[in-house]
Amino acid sequence: MNPTRTIVLNQAAAGAHAGERGDLTGCPWHDVKTMLRSVGLRPTRQRMALGWLLFGKGDRHLTAEMLYEEASRAKVPVSLATIYNTLHQFTEVGLLRQIAVDGSKAYFDTNVSEHHHFFVEDGNALLDIPGADVIVDKTPMAPEGYEVARIDVVVRLRKKTPAHQS
Repeated sequence: MNPTRTIVLNQAAAGAHAGERGDLTGCPWHDVKTMLRSVGLRPTRQRMALGWLLFGKGDRHLTAEMLYEEASRAKVPVSLATIYNTLHQFTEVGLLRQIAVDGSKAYFDTNVSEHHHFFVEDGNALLDIPGADVIVDKTPMAPEGYEVARIDVVVRLRKKTPAHQS
């Protein structure tokens, strides 16, 4: 994890500057600005607002649509296209981790450490699997000119169907 990001999240978790942003809970503006600058992103008003919403609530998994709803409730004037662009920019610089589910659905994880996920099919929710609970025994050889960047394991969950009674 990026050390600057750890400081930001720790300060947010400790309630630093609590209450400065009313009913919303998020990282203090100063800390978001520091985090963005540390990865080479200009702290625009929209990046600041989205970073504040994303990183101020601890580790979690969001889709672009979920963040758009949060931004709308928080009265942050931003388009869905801008949210997608920002999420991809944050992912490229290592502030977020993108998890693909069903090919067309992507979640963005604020926890960028090495870990795997459960996907709850009927709830469309992603849950962290503790790192030691999944062991990948043999990594395949990458094709010539490539290297394995990371391995993502997504374990799909569904509710058990009750056994039929005769």
